Amino acid sequence: MNDQPGMTETISPQDDNSTSIFDATRFKIIAIGVIAALAGLMSGLDIGVVAGALDLFGKEYNASTIALEWVVSSMMAGAAAGALSAGWMSKTLGRKHSLIVGGTIFVIGTIGCAMSWSVASMISFRVVMGIAVGISAFTAPLYLSEIASEDTRGAMVSTYQLMVTVGIFIAFLSDTYFSYSGNWRWMFGVAGIPAILFLIGVLFLPYSPRWLMAQGRHKEARQILLDLRDDPLTAAKEIRAIREQLETKQEGFKLFRTNPNFRRSVALGVMLQMMQQLAGINIVMYYAPNILAAAHFDPQSQMWCTAIIGLVNMLATFVAVGLVDRWGRKPILYAGFTVMAFGMGILALLLQTGMTTQSSQIAAVFLLMIFCAGFAMSAGPLMWVLCSEIQPLGGRDFGIAISTFTNWMTNLLVGVSFLTLMQTLGTAGTFWLFAGLNALFLLLTILFVPETRGMSLAVIEKRLMSGVKLRKLGR
Repeated sequence: MNDQPGMTETISPQDDNSTSIFDATRFKIIAIGVIAALAGLMSGLDIGVVAGALDLFGKEYNASTIALEWVVSSMMAGAAAGALSAGWMSKTLGRKHSLIVGGTIFVIGTIGCAMSWSVASMISFRVVMGIAVGISAFTAPLYLSEIASEDTRGAMVSTYQLMVTVGIFIAFLSDTYFSYSGNWRWMFGVAGIPAILFLIGVLFLPYSPRWLMAQGRHKEARQILLDLRDDPLTAAKEIRAIREQLETKQEGFKLFRTNPNFRRSVALGVMLQMMQQLAGINIVMYYAPNILAAAHFDPQSQMWCTAIIGLVNMLATFVAVGLVDRWGRKPILYAGFTVMAFGMGILALLLQTGMTTQSSQIAAVFLLMIFCAGFAMSAGPLMWVLCSEIQPLGGRDFGIAISTFTNWMTNLLVGVSFLTLMQTLGTAGTFWLFAGLNALFLLLTILFVPETRGMSLAVIEKRLMSGVKLRKLGR
C-alpha cells in the first residue's frame, strides 16, 4: 500500500456484508480496552491495600501518626513524579512501551513493599509503586482515548477508572482475608500477580494510531484503524483528521507560554483533577477502617464494612461506563456532586451527635456507600475522560501531564493531612469540610465544565482555540 498522504482518501470499503453474530471488531476493541485498563487495576490495588495494612504495619514498627500519613502519601509523591515523566515517555517511547515500563516498575515496588524492614524502606518502595501508578494514570487514559471511536471514547476511558475500583475492591477483600492472621506483607505481595498478567497482555496491544502517525509511521496507523473501525470510510476520515492535527507540532510548554486559549484548557484540567481529589474519595479508600473506628466498629467489622464499601464503589462505576456516552458528562457530574455533598453532610451530622447506637453505625456505613457510589458514577471516571478530551493536540501531552500531576499532588495533600485534620477539626468537622467542598464543585461544574459527549477531539480543539467559553466548548 502506498504511504503517501493523499492515499488516505482512497481507502475503500471492504466486505462488510457478513451476517455473523460475532462482532470481531467490537470484541477486539473491548479486549484492548480491558488489557490497557488493567493499569487501573494495579493502581486500585495500590490505593486499597494500605487501608488494611496500615495499622498492622504501624504496630509492628511503632510508627507515629505522621509516619503513617507518609506511608499512605509517599505513593502519591511518586505518582506525581511518574505523571511528569510520563509525558516525555509517552511521546518518545510511545503509549504501549510506557505502559510496559509502568508495569515493570509496579512489580518491583510491590515486591519491595512486601519485604520492607522499616518505616523508611516502606516509604521508599511506596514511592516506587507511585511512580508506576503515575505513569499508568497518565498513559492508560491517553491510550484508550486514542484507540476508541468518537461514540465509545467516554466508555473506553471510563474503563480505566472502573478497573481502579475493581482493584480497590480486590485489595479490600485481600486485606480482610489476611487481617485474621495479621499478615500485612501478603496484603502487599498479592498485587504482583495482576502486574505480571498486565505485562504479558500489553505486549499484544496495538500501538496508538495517533502516536504512529506522529512518528511518520502512516501505513501502520492506517492498518490499525482499519482493524478497529467497522467502516473503512470512518477510518479514512479519522486518519485525515489526525493528519490535519499533526500539522501542529507538540510544543506544549511553548504553547502554554504563548497561547492564552491553551492556558485555559490546562487550567480547566487542573481544576477538574483538584475537584476529583478534594471531593474526598481517598480519605475513604485510605482510611476507611480509621473512620469506622471513630464510629465505634470493632476491628473485624471495620474490615468487612470497608470491603462492602469497595464493592459499592466498583459497582457504581459501571453506571458511569454505561451512561457517559448516553447522558453526557455534565448531568452525571451534577448528580455525583449532589450525592457526595449529601452523603458527607449527613455523616458529619451523625458524627457530631454521637455514634452510640447500632442504627447510627449502620447509617454511617450506608452514607459512606452513598458517597462512594456518587463518586464512582461521576467524578471518578469522568475527570479522566474530560482531561483526555479538552487538550489540543499541540499541547496534549503537556496538558494531560500537568493535570495528572495535579491529581496526585492534591491526592498527596489529602492523604498526608487527613489524620491530622481529624485530630484538629474533629471527625465531624472534617466531614463538614468535605461536604462543603462538594457543594462548591457542583457550582464550578455548572460554571466551567463543557459537555463533550459525541464531540470529536478536532472540533473541541477548534472551538477552544477560537476563544469559545470553556463551558460552551462542547454541545
